[in-house]
Amino acid sequence: MQVYEELQARGLLAQVTDEKEIREMINAGKATFYIGFDPTADSLHVGHFMALCLMKRLQMAGNKPIALLGGGTGMIGDPSGRTDMRQMMTKETIQHNCECFKKQMSRFIDFSDGRALMVNNADWLLDLNYVELLREVGPHFSVNRMLTAECYKQRMERGLSFLEFNYMIMQSYDFYALFQRYGCNMQFGGDDQWSNMLGGTELIRRKLGKDAYAMTITLLLNSEGKKMGKTQSGAVWLDPNKTTPFDFYQYWRNVADADVMKCLRMLTFLPLEQIDEMDHWEGSQLNQAKEILAYELTNLVHGEEEAKKAQEGARALFGTGNAAEMPTAQLTQEDLTDGGIDLIGALVKAELVASRSEGRRAIEQGGVSVDGEKITDIKYVLAKDELSGEGVVIKRGKKKFKKVCMK
Repeated sequence: MQVYEELQARGLLAQVTDEKEIREMINAGKATFYIGFDPTADSLHVGHFMALCLMKRLQMAGNKPIALLGGGTGMIGDPSGRTDMRQMMTKETIQHNCECFKKQMSRFIDFSDGRALMVNNADWLLDLNYVELLREVGPHFSVNRMLTAECYKQRMERGLSFLEFNYMIMQSYDFYALFQRYGCNMQFGGDDQWSNMLGGTELIRRKLGKDAYAMTITLLLNSEGKKMGKTQSGAVWLDPNKTTPFDFYQYWRNVADADVMKCLRMLTFLPLEQIDEMDHWEGSQLNQAKEILAYELTNLVHGEEEAKKAQEGARALFGTGNAAEMPTAQLTQEDLTDGGIDLIGALVKAELVASRSEGRRAIEQGGVSVDGEKITDIKYVLAKDELSGEGVVIKRGKKKFKKVCMK
């Protein structure tokens, strides 16, 4: 199976222009393509996974990725898929976030010897002259047509600022600039970016003629991919200082049953034949599939050693692995009173709750257990003897837990 057909089989493609040409170009390894990343935080999150994995797959087939950092577009924000306007960031914050992105992307994409490029659209957008931009680009955009785009229709009800209205023009100009500067002939983006992407394709062809090859592809379920990056407790980051490898592993270990096979196809590099064999798995086998998913993605982001540690720690929670690999909170003698620590205090020290009042509520509501035993007594005390050696495993809710022991 060639790479374009594999992308289809994995459920990654939704819409394309010029499908015949796109297929031939990708399969021949002749595509120079870009995907954009707005630097709205100092770390990528799992919602970016689909794009990063796609770039890696295409590069492995000989195609050349361009990771476009939105240092320029990030100055105004993107209304796509949103009903509110993003907070503006300083240039210093944007630059810091771009540097963080570079480091994380390098785990997926090989930037050596010109195999891939990383560029920042601030390099051309911030130097544009407004009157020249109007003359050069303005005639090629229909306001009536722009207002039919879903991203703008959603905002029209609450009010669409002129600043946001310009985003489509800026993104279209990105493709035009990349085409001219780097020979970029293809762009990928989420389904919520389709109108913006078509704008770039049309701008190139109108300004440079029909012979200019500019093609677009959107990723299936990108909006769902973005949701992957969010949990009830916040975002799941690729930066290990923001989301530990263990918590990253656990996030994927706990995906919904209905999403396991989809995630395995779209996000891992396991052969499709192997994944297809898992399609009929149920019960404990489905849990095994979740373990495979969690291990593969943790290995991809954090490396084999951290993936193995996370897997052992997760298995230890269910009594099947090495408890030494579990996330640990260490107490000192100063944390103890009369030779022990109350369970509420232990929850706070282990950062399983933010305050004693939150810890008290969690215990009273039956959401806390110690070594597998549910504790509902808010006066429950852990003795120093219990905390010595291997310590105890305190679990709050279904997914939060730590081993608590003496230092």
